[in-house]
Amino acid sequence: MTPINQYHQLCGEISELITHRYSTSFTKGIKLLHRSIHKEIYSIYGFVRLTDEIVDTFHNHDKKALLDQLKEQTWQAINEKISTNPVLHAFQITYHKFQFTPDLVEAFFRSMEMDLTQSRYDDLLYNEYIYGSAEVVGLMCLHVFTDKNKELYNQLIKPAKRLGAAFQKVNFLRDLKSDFAERGRTYFPKVDFTRFSNEDKQNIESDIDADFKAAYPAIDILPEKVQPGVYTAFIYYRELFYKIQKTPASRIQQTRIRVPDWHKLILLGRTYIRYPSRILSW
Repeated sequence: MTPINQYHQLCGEISELITHRYSTSFTKGIKLLHRSIHKEIYSIYGFVRLTDEIVDTFHNHDKKALLDQLKEQTWQAINEKISTNPVLHAFQITYHKFQFTPDLVEAFFRSMEMDLTQSRYDDLLYNEYIYGSAEVVGLMCLHVFTDKNKELYNQLIKPAKRLGAAFQKVNFLRDLKSDFAERGRTYFPKVDFTRFSNEDKQNIESDIDADFKAAYPAIDILPEKVQPGVYTAFIYYRELFYKIQKTPASRIQQTRIRVPDWHKLILLGRTYIRYPSRILSW
């Protein structure tokens, strides 16, 4: 292995480690994708997680300066096709290999910047935030899944965006306590979280349910090598959504709803039942 290839490999391994440390659920989903695209999906998650940590956890530091610095370094990595930041280096390799478009990265950073300045969202800002923080991440993954098949990519753009939106909105409900009480953020428009009612919650849930229903049929249109992983992510988030639906609005504001590990194993079993020959052959 040449020294530069060794560096490429190391950077990919760092993004993989970040994924393992921050999201066991996402890691399980990636492992059910074909091994040939694991490192690319890890690189996307590593990049997204690094950026998200700046706006969500670097409280005693100048978040705007750090985010601006990361944004500049990201474009430098993309333009020069090299970076001394391992996460950005791994990401730019995937960016070029699967021909991402610059607007996806631009929209992602716009949403991250909104987290530093916005605490309340109207319909327009809410849709813009959802697009940049979630839908474009789904589109980056879709670029990898479809492997430069532009016809298939274009066919799956809408359901990929709906699935990314569903995941993000479920996260908003799950993290309501930390977002509102700890960070002062209110993502859902026209909702007063000081008087969050079951009716408010049901209206939000109807919107999420529509996203899930619109996205589900597209799973079977995806290339076979990614169907088990995407299906696993789908049923995990849908199960989390069902648990949230059964939880009163008052409790949603007080606790973080989660799917227990034993239940995740049951859901994982459903994937093996649905796609046994593909998973076992990988």
